[in-house]
Amino acid sequence: MSHVKPQTEIFSKGYDPQRSEGAATPPVFRTSTFIFKTAAEGKRAFEIAYGLDTMKQDESPALIYTRVNNPNSEILEDKVIGWDGAEAAAVFSSGMGAISSTCLAFLKPGDTLVFSDPVYGGTEYLFRHLLPAFQIKTKHFPAGATQEEMEALVKGDPTVKVIYLESPANPTMQMCDIAAARAIADKYSDDKRKIIVMMDNTFMGPIFSTPIKHGADILLYSATKFFGGHSDLVAGLAIGRKDLIGQAKVMRTILGSNSDPDTAWLIHRSLGTLQIRMEKQQENAVKIVEFLRKHPKIERVAYPGLPEMGDRQVALWKKQCTGTGSIVSFLVKGGEPEAFKVLDAVHHMKLAVSLGGIETLIEHPGTMTHSDMTAAEKIHAGITENMIRLSVGLEDPEDLIADLKQALDKI
Repeated sequence: MSHVKPQTEIFSKGYDPQRSEGAATPPVFRTSTFIFKTAAEGKRAFEIAYGLDTMKQDESPALIYTRVNNPNSEILEDKVIGWDGAEAAAVFSSGMGAISSTCLAFLKPGDTLVFSDPVYGGTEYLFRHLLPAFQIKTKHFPAGATQEEMEALVKGDPTVKVIYLESPANPTMQMCDIAAARAIADKYSDDKRKIIVMMDNTFMGPIFSTPIKHGADILLYSATKFFGGHSDLVAGLAIGRKDLIGQAKVMRTILGSNSDPDTAWLIHRSLGTLQIRMEKQQENAVKIVEFLRKHPKIERVAYPGLPEMGDRQVALWKKQCTGTGSIVSFLVKGGEPEAFKVLDAVHHMKLAVSLGGIETLIEHPGTMTHSDMTAAEKIHAGITENMIRLSVGLEDPEDLIADLKQALDKI
């Protein structure tokens, strides 16, 4: 049989109904511990779980304990890798659980992580405050940096172990050059040091952006967003090469950042509609962007592929993405008071952080998602007082446009 597309594969891969009384949908395995058939089976399971030995081809180790592994997590991990073209996945208790656990799996005191700026507020805090407290140095470059600008931070610094990208950047929508990061990682890696390229792919992935094809080693997701898609769960994912994800899983076990069976089951429920949800949300976003670009009270719209993003950004988008997604940032004419007037006046849009759910969410990055950044850091990253971020949902686009229009009239 020819290779099927991910949208078909997710309905059959990773779950055998006959192992669960023929249930069409996996049951929730709400158990803390699992019973071994023999002592030898238990021994082998622990060897693999703690990284004492590598898993053999086609080996399926016994389940141990839900902090280590659980059928719901494993079914989900088998299914989610299709779109990204990856070998393995690890599900976590949150996006930050995925990011922090995965970073700690590959960094130790004395190492350096270089990252694109801006990144999600929680990631920003981890990189600027928490990692340095454990003697892990961090340096940043602008999200739209050239290969030369990125390389300047790596060249001559033998401590760099991770290049971390977020593309598009939250909330400025700037694209990072994935191939450039890969080229730098390859150039400065040797037998003693392997530089790993990690990328937060939450905004566009896995449907409109597949960074593994462009050289990323590990993709990180807030699965709360499009994977879950209904604003009713919190989870994270790390997706990539089997050996690297194996190391992340060992760290997950020790830090206790695994997801729970109910959450894994809920994400599994959402996978069947992931692609059609994202495609429809994108369709709605494109209509809203067209409206915003022509509105007299809008200073600028930040959205992938728009000419106002600049030639290099458009070229990166064309090379790396197959769509534009459903996250839009825009600047109203004025400052924080004008932005707040719009946020307080919308009816159909919900004033809340997060994104990727079925409903449209609207927020103010400068005082909400990125409030922990200093004024200087915000200016440097391009996060202004008049910036509003929109996550477009599945409502009727004409109603959303009318809602924005009446809110903008309040300025």
